[in-house]
Amino acid sequence: MKAKTIFVCRNCGAREPKWAGKCSTCGAWNSFEEEVEVATRNPASSNVSCRPLRLSEVRGNVDERVDTGDGELNRVLGGGIVPGSMILLGGEPGVGKSTLVLQFALQHRHGKVLYVSGEESVAQIKTRARRLSLNNENCFFLPGNSLEAVLEHARALAPRMLIVDSIQTLSTGAVDAIPGSLSQIRECTNALLRFSKENAMTTILIGHITKDGQLAGPKLLEHMVDTVLQFEGDQQHMYRILRSVKNRFGATSEIGIYEMAPSGLRQVPNPSALLLSNHERELSGIAVTATMEGIRPILLEAQALVSTAAYGTPQRSATGFDTRRLNMLLAVLEKRAGFRLATKDVFLNIAGGIRVNDPALDLGVVMAVLSSNIDAPIPAGILFSGEVGLSGEIRAVARVEQRVFEAEKLGFKRIYAPAGNKKGLTKMPTRIEIKFVPKITDICQELFS
Repeated sequence: MKAKTIFVCRNCGAREPKWAGKCSTCGAWNSFEEEVEVATRNPASSNVSCRPLRLSEVRGNVDERVDTGDGELNRVLGGGIVPGSMILLGGEPGVGKSTLVLQFALQHRHGKVLYVSGEESVAQIKTRARRLSLNNENCFFLPGNSLEAVLEHARALAPRMLIVDSIQTLSTGAVDAIPGSLSQIRECTNALLRFSKENAMTTILIGHITKDGQLAGPKLLEHMVDTVLQFEGDQQHMYRILRSVKNRFGATSEIGIYEMAPSGLRQVPNPSALLLSNHERELSGIAVTATMEGIRPILLEAQALVSTAAYGTPQRSATGFDTRRLNMLLAVLEKRAGFRLATKDVFLNIAGGIRVNDPALDLGVVMAVLSSNIDAPIPAGILFSGEVGLSGEIRAVARVEQRVFEAEKLGFKRIYAPAGNKKGLTKMPTRIEIKFVPKITDICQELFS
């Protein structure tokens, strides 16, 4: 065997014989990391027993799924876990990745689970399990970071599921590199992938992310696994979102929502009811709007505060919403609707700590700003959904039917929607009035005149 030093781009996996400041493949700067590559011989006889098969000769049901016991996780995975699949879970430090996986392991009732921890001792895991008030006699915990030890115990235990927390701490003696390096991550994942497929064992890997929010390690790692899940959330807020970035066995349009509680992560099957405030009286600057997370409608509260600028330059600040888009909407109100906002401070907040990029929030944001500007509350039971164009028109949005029926389910009496969506409704609701409006000025005359 002969070892040589190469440089690998952690963003795209491109290899270069020398270090370069910029990757010629993906254009990323300072993304090359040194790696020692060992050339090994793979015996040609290792796959002699394999032969080509017809689809009719393939045994097993590829659609078979295992219920995780977690409704939100089932939703994101497309109905449950496929046996023999490999799942990569990423997220920022402290967001709750280990808590989510530990809850799942202790609630698993479909065979043995081997939980490998390279970051915590078994005593620390037991303390966390006690806080979760969960226990599972079929869940076994193994501390350490040796790949060979993990595979040896997995062969002896024959678990239905293997959990590795985290893949960056695992290392193999076959590669002369430190744990967490690109070569170690790739070789350990390769070995676990082969073992998982050969034994129809589901493997869940927890992965670190970089400061840019990307999964650490080469992109090759994401191509190797079957499913990539991203666990998102602000540590200052209680809500967490589980999002599917890649899924070979289902769609990537679904999300799962959790609430971080002292006893662990709690599923939120109806997030709209929790994100909306129940005010004793109507307040100005508050408008309810509907957004889509994947194919799931969620009702949010847009809160705005408009005040006279105390200094020369007015302030523009937004939390959970794009500040540049807020500036654009304010310019539309100034030019097309005649509202003088150029000399006023405008602050916007999407309640609940949720960050959204759905253009359908435009109409709700505009109504919240106008309500605060004239200090007139929007009547209760009204919801807004629509994209605002530069000419002041309200443009059609996607999946308006789901937004309408979510508002109806939560007891709203009226929804303002784009006139362009009128033809797209195949089923009209019975308990909510739909007002189709073409321009912002039409809503302003009706609500604030």
